[in-house]
Amino acid sequence: MTNEQQHYYYGLGRRKSAVARVRLTPGNGAFVVNGKPLEDVVFRPSMRQDLLRPLSVTENANRFNVQVKVSGGGISGWTGAMRLGIARALVAADEGYRRPLRQHGLLTRDAREKERQKPGLKRARKAPQYTKR
Repeated sequence: MTNEQQHYYYGLGRRKSAVARVRLTPGNGAFVVNGKPLEDVVFRPSMRQDLLRPLSVTENANRFNVQVKVSGGGISGWTGAMRLGIARALVAADEGYRRPLRQHGLLTRDAREKERQKPGLKRARKAPQYTKR
């Protein structure tokens, strides 16, 4: 194998407790998540569209093959992590993509995490029902 065939761009994305490791290789737009096609992993079209936004904003939908390994969390966290990973990998491929991705808010890590449950409460903030008598 030559050096040109081995070349790829890497991006790491995190969201909630999900971690996505993204590889972009020059290709025809194939998208593989954990060894499966994207359609088998992300069923909702709205989530799929949101996930592919970095590629559509930079007009690279059919220029790169995307290979993702994602772990932890659920489908919502997975899509957010993959989106950030793709955006970061695109910036690694070409620094000129940074501005349009930044303008669409695709390079910002969503830091919201699930809040821990406190003692004496039912959930993080929900208290048991108060009874007067």
